[in-house]
Amino acid sequence: MERLRKLDVVVKPYVWSLSLLLGAGLGCAPADEATPRHETLGTAVISAEGDSLGSVHFPTSCDSEAQAELERGLALLHHMNYAKAEPEFLAAAESDPDCALAYWGAAMTYVHPLWPDTISPEKRSAGEELLARASDATHSSPREAAYVDALVRYYMGAGRSERDRLAGLLEGWTAVHTDHPDDVEAAVFHALALLANTAAEDKSYQKQNEAGAILEEVLARIPGHPGAHHYTIHAYDFPPLAEKALDIARRYDDLAPENTHALHMTSHIFTRLGLWPESIEFNTRAAAAASDRNAAGHVSLHHLHALDYLAYAYLQQANDQAAEEVLAATATLEPPFQNHSATAYAFAAIPARLALERHDWEAASGVRPRWPAEVEWDSYPYLDAISQFARALGAARTGNADEARAAIAEMARLEEASRALDIAYDWGIQVEIQRIAAEAWLAYESGDSEGALELARQAAELESTTEKNPVTPGEALPARELYGDMLLAAGRHEEAIQAYEATLDRSPNRFNSLYGAGRAAELAGDAEAAGTYYGKLLEICSGPTGERPELEHARQYVESVAAS
Repeated sequence: MERLRKLDVVVKPYVWSLSLLLGAGLGCAPADEATPRHETLGTAVISAEGDSLGSVHFPTSCDSEAQAELERGLALLHHMNYAKAEPEFLAAAESDPDCALAYWGAAMTYVHPLWPDTISPEKRSAGEELLARASDATHSSPREAAYVDALVRYYMGAGRSERDRLAGLLEGWTAVHTDHPDDVEAAVFHALALLANTAAEDKSYQKQNEAGAILEEVLARIPGHPGAHHYTIHAYDFPPLAEKALDIARRYDDLAPENTHALHMTSHIFTRLGLWPESIEFNTRAAAAASDRNAAGHVSLHHLHALDYLAYAYLQQANDQAAEEVLAATATLEPPFQNHSATAYAFAAIPARLALERHDWEAASGVRPRWPAEVEWDSYPYLDAISQFARALGAARTGNADEARAAIAEMARLEEASRALDIAYDWGIQVEIQRIAAEAWLAYESGDSEGALELARQAAELESTTEKNPVTPGEALPARELYGDMLLAAGRHEEAIQAYEATLDRSPNRFNSLYGAGRAAELAGDAEAAGTYYGKLLEICSGPTGERPELEHARQYVESVAAS
């Protein structure tokens, strides 16, 4: 499987020596020395394996022996390579036991502000101990002490929710950035904390735009800053904003061409804009860069995360064989698996997508839940629900009402379990949307078309109040698209077009919404609109495709119109 070829991985122990620093770095300037606001800064950072990680500006009070390790740890932190960043900071602490920011950095690697997880009690305890050592360290400064205090505001208090901890983190980094306006790293962490505290119901995207503006200033000073690139993509990873990050997405890989998460992150924007060839290119590279194992011998979450986005992009181009190869590659992976939501998401979503996106309802009804068994599914009820959603839709659409009801009942249980989790993102509402959509199709296939349409509308409206989580390229099947399918089946063609258009506004260039809109326009007698939708679909699917009847129908329609 050439497109999913794995790189040979040589697991080497970390070498705790100074790395070769490329470019015009500033070295180890006095930690609180003022920096002219518009001066171009940056020390080029090289990983322990010799790969570029971008440029940071991180003057500290620590011994020079620890500086390269601190900068590597910081760059990896900005790439969200947390597992690799931690040993770099611990190595800095070994080089300089009095270095406050070494202990701070190690504690920072346990905090994942934009990931769909929460800190474990064990990591929280370890982080508190590290921060205590940071507070006692003598190689520090008022600015560095402020870094420690910002992180303490996340860790403090055993009974606080994740939302409260993230609010404390924002409070802390806002203070550091305010007190040290020329500190680029404080600015970057302030932007990150803003993004961790956004609300799905705020469609003004005020915090996202504020973070983006901060990061734009950082990039003016350090054009190769990894965090400014990475977090800009997260800031604008929303349908109305995605165009603003397209240039950043297209150059993020220049900073770190061998870093799996840097390669993958570009595709968040490509996916938002429906740029499937670019998403395929970068996720193929990301999957290869991650190989299938991390340094600890587990199947890498980054490898699986890239495969999930890759399968999604292939399916939108109707390149079904390539999508099937992704599933086959996933099935060959052997445990242990890295325990992370991205791992569980990929295993749940890829087989469900292959059935649902192709409207293969028989296959959807047979999707195997909780596969593979070695994944810690009890920790991820909201991802376990994806398989049950596929089973419920598949069973309903193939006339097996009893199986559909059983799957819907299991979804209700998983919805309740998801709502009980201490995670900043509301996964419970996502399961609720899927459950209502499945109930709608069960009602429709049982003959209650009006009740079904009302349920489908409710699911679509509820979905419009939410934002997708970054762990997913898109919903297993969008509720608004499913509503359009039902309106089309009910002969309400104009309303169906509106539903499909709304889906395309949120998820451009989706295969099923383009085809559905074309078919609804065709049946409504609007040949011009039908030709436009079908033409766009054929343009997107101009490469290798599967034998989808929808694609063949679109081709025949366009040819017949052209011949008439």
